[in-house]
Amino acid sequence: MARALYVAATEPRSGKSLVTLGVMELLAARARRVGFFRPVVASDRGLENDMDLIAGRYGLVPGETAVYAFTNDDAQERLTKVGYAEVLKDILARYKAVEEQCDLVVCEGTDFTGVSTAFEFDFNAAVAQNLGCAILPVINGHGRDERQLGNAILAARQTYTARGCRVLATVVNRAGTPEPADLRARLAAAVGGHEPLFVIPEEPALGWPTMADVARALGAELIHGTEEGLKKEYHEVKVAAMELSHFLRHLTDANLVITAGDRADIVIGSFVANRSVASRGLAGIVLTGGLRPDLKIRNMLTGLSDSALPILAVEDDTYQTATRVNAVRAWLTPDNERKIARALGVFESHVDVGELEDHIDLARPERVTPLMFEYQLIRRAAADRKTIVLPEGEEERVLRAADILTRRQVANIVLLGERDIIRRRISAMGLDLAGVEIIDPVASPLHQTFSETYFALRKHKGITAEIAADIMGDRSYFGTMMVHQGLADGMVSGAVNTTAHTIRPSFEFIRTRPGVSIVSSVFLMCLADRVLVYGDCAVNPSPSAAELADIAISAAATATQFGIEPRVAMLSYSTGESGTGDEVDRIREATRLVRSRSPGLLVEGPIQYDAAADATVARTKMPDSDVAGRATVYIFPDLNAGNNAYKAVQRSAGAVAIGPVLQGLNKPVNDLSRGCTVTDIVNTVAITAIQAQQETGG
Repeated sequence: MARALYVAATEPRSGKSLVTLGVMELLAARARRVGFFRPVVASDRGLENDMDLIAGRYGLVPGETAVYAFTNDDAQERLTKVGYAEVLKDILARYKAVEEQCDLVVCEGTDFTGVSTAFEFDFNAAVAQNLGCAILPVINGHGRDERQLGNAILAARQTYTARGCRVLATVVNRAGTPEPADLRARLAAAVGGHEPLFVIPEEPALGWPTMADVARALGAELIHGTEEGLKKEYHEVKVAAMELSHFLRHLTDANLVITAGDRADIVIGSFVANRSVASRGLAGIVLTGGLRPDLKIRNMLTGLSDSALPILAVEDDTYQTATRVNAVRAWLTPDNERKIARALGVFESHVDVGELEDHIDLARPERVTPLMFEYQLIRRAAADRKTIVLPEGEEERVLRAADILTRRQVANIVLLGERDIIRRRISAMGLDLAGVEIIDPVASPLHQTFSETYFALRKHKGITAEIAADIMGDRSYFGTMMVHQGLADGMVSGAVNTTAHTIRPSFEFIRTRPGVSIVSSVFLMCLADRVLVYGDCAVNPSPSAAELADIAISAAATATQFGIEPRVAMLSYSTGESGTGDEVDRIREATRLVRSRSPGLLVEGPIQYDAAADATVARTKMPDSDVAGRATVYIFPDLNAGNNAYKAVQRSAGAVAIGPVLQGLNKPVNDLSRGCTVTDIVNTVAITAIQAQQETGG
């Protein structure tokens, strides 16, 4: 079993950054302290070495838990002065400093940029062997047939083994095959061996540079647009050297336009074309020659209200600029969540992380960090993809979340809204939602069917056919009806809509599951080292004793759904028999009802929060309790207490609050806070998908 991994490319452009990212995502969700080490990086001045990506995404400290030993230049100088053996000793010393602080260390080999391929291959083998790391070779599959790949795998395995390295697994990356699983099986049969072999197909989108990549490589100035717009990817470069009308015929989807800075006609024409070019529009414009549009032109561009299309300016001439742009590489950067999501989606689709994990010496942690929990959500949802409808399809945060969810293959997404508006926003934001279904409820053929169904369900309440038709034009009602009719497995809304608007349709026709008297909610509170369940913090203002019991039992079931052992604390301002009064009696009665209805459930109440959470306090106040000091599910006496408590913990303790998660409905519908982030939406969709899996036995 390995406690340190060494990801080593066997040649240039193997795509080891993708493999390193995938391995880090897996291990950061399994171990509390994962370090990152590189023996040699290209330089210390930027993103060439993946240090920023890994340190930024996983909260590592540069120089402490994210460390490199040498830059290329320093390593060459050191080799010349003191020799190979001394350099290896220096690398080992730097590595040991990281190892002492971490449970597991991921090492990434050199970039094949400084010396010969053969030397770097041997150098990586020597480093891995001296550090005691199991090695994970990354084979470049681009342009190779099956026989060539088999030979490359055997050569890498034999070479590393001969140098005293243990090969943990082998990854063939960038394979040109539509059936990677079949290729994997054939290669495994051909090369033999006991270690796992994985095949990741070529993903062209990962090779598309962004406007930010261009800006960094050229040292360009952003003179129009936003930092967010720089995340747009370009597929092809178009140099505008001809008259505007001829040039416009050549524009296609996701083009980067290069033109002289005094070609105002090309700039304005490109802005106009951006509104009609294919699905994603243009990626951006680079102006050359050190020239800038004059004030009138800039004012005109501002009037076009297209801040999402970035314009960069450089000093080089057009020929020099085009040459440099054509040499720009695509980088995975910590601020580009979309590209990271696509990379992880590709890795997790083709690498059996469970099989890989079996070969790593990694004990299951007793404590769970937010990153661990969120990763588990994503993996569980992706294991059995469900269809989730998002009624607020025109909202920017929802579109960004849909992009990430699609790239990571978490769920099949349906967006509701006006098609033209959604498509224009997708284009302006540079997103790729080609696989996402977009439905306009008013124009959809489903509208008539849904209206008739709603009329049949609610006519006893005085609803007429005309009113039913109007109501089904409402996206929350339409989305909920999709869930009710089985056309979607769940719904997530609330980024714009109120909680009442989101969940009211569910009360009307999805309704509560048998044996549940009340719909309630919980927040999954991700603290630094554990995940707790808080309920009800969003729905029921003043629950009765019977309703509190129902909330507690539902919350315990929700905890179990997400891998949290339920130990339920029925909270009050007093503990045990110490207090009296109507409020304490209500909690005491609720606790009695929980015990009678769910005899096997660990529950304690009334109990104060400190006695429920702190083992030291528990030993004083309730020394014989199985829950006190160890509670995982906290049931608050009313909405006032619960809502304030979760927000206090969220803001003061830096907890990640996922929810509210609705419980008790026949089918999953979940609400968002109107202040939610893109990550909140992603997590809530994953939770909804997992709830849907439970409904279908997935």
